Amino acid sequence: MQTVTEAETIEQALRLSDTSRAKLAEKLIASLPSPFVDEDEDWVKEALRRDREMDEDPNSAMTEQEFFTSLKQYLK
Repeated sequence: MQTVTEAETIEQALRLSDTSRAKLAEKLIASLPSPFVDEDEDWVKEALRRDREMDEDPNSAMTEQEFFTSLKQYLK
């Protein structure tokens, strides 16, 4: 049986569609023990809201190019 490394798992995950990565991220966050994730925290609420929004309308998600362009403008 072949063991998959963490790096290989991450590489595979990054090849998923935006929607699939968002769903995976939600599941990974939800799997963390409560000291790491408090669903009352604003960032968790925002992440879950955005995930629902992308599920309802996948076109509402930013492309990778849009994200990095926005990030570059923000950091100026």
